[in-house]
Amino acid sequence: MLDRSQILAGLGTIAGTAVMATVFPHALRAAAIKPDDASALLVIDVQNCFLPGGSLAVKDGEQVVPVINRIAKNFANVVMTQDWHTAGHISFASSHAGKKPFETVDLPYGKQVLWPDHCVQGTDGASLSKDLAVPQAALIIRKGFHKDVDSYSAFTEADGKTTTGLAAYLKARKVKRLFVAGLATDFCVAWTALDARKAGFETYVVEDACRGIDAQGSLAKAWADMAKAGVKRIQSADIAA
Repeated sequence: MLDRSQILAGLGTIAGTAVMATVFPHALRAAAIKPDDASALLVIDVQNCFLPGGSLAVKDGEQVVPVINRIAKNFANVVMTQDWHTAGHISFASSHAGKKPFETVDLPYGKQVLWPDHCVQGTDGASLSKDLAVPQAALIIRKGFHKDVDSYSAFTEADGKTTTGLAAYLKARKVKRLFVAGLATDFCVAWTALDARKAGFETYVVEDACRGIDAQGSLAKAWADMAKAGVKRIQSADIAA
């Protein structure tokens, strides 16, 4: 059993820790992560359709842009993605008689959320935000261009077997560690992060560089699924300049 002096010593340690956390708020934070040549930033779907005024706008989606611009300066390797759907894509509610956006249907590859028409190839809505300032991005992966299958992940389409080639590209460049940012946290970001782990990459999601849709608890589920898969949840401040 602890005696009085041990208890007081313990309380003193706790109080000292609280003071440190108050006076020096970063004192207890783990050392910042320094991106190196084996690191890459994946910028997911920062497109006009997902920004204010777009057909599938993510709440506060525009707020990810300055964060991405800031952290991207620390990465030599940057890949961007674009949803790149055909007109009449199978994921559009308008392609299913009597169906409304955010309802679901069963397709040969599984359950599909139906969306408003968005990111149709060649339209302004499919364009990347003009405010992105990441000139060193070396690759743009376009996904969802097969009319009969959706594609949230930057790695693999929703059928679970058709790949985009991104994993092979990254491995050819000897990338081992991925940082994922963009839209939306609970769909394309999460699916990308989960597939990154399946492909063997150390994976971080930069929470304040993402925004979610959160349809029927989808955001909490996405974070839980990512944590279970070993995806690490960080803030932009955790990345060393």
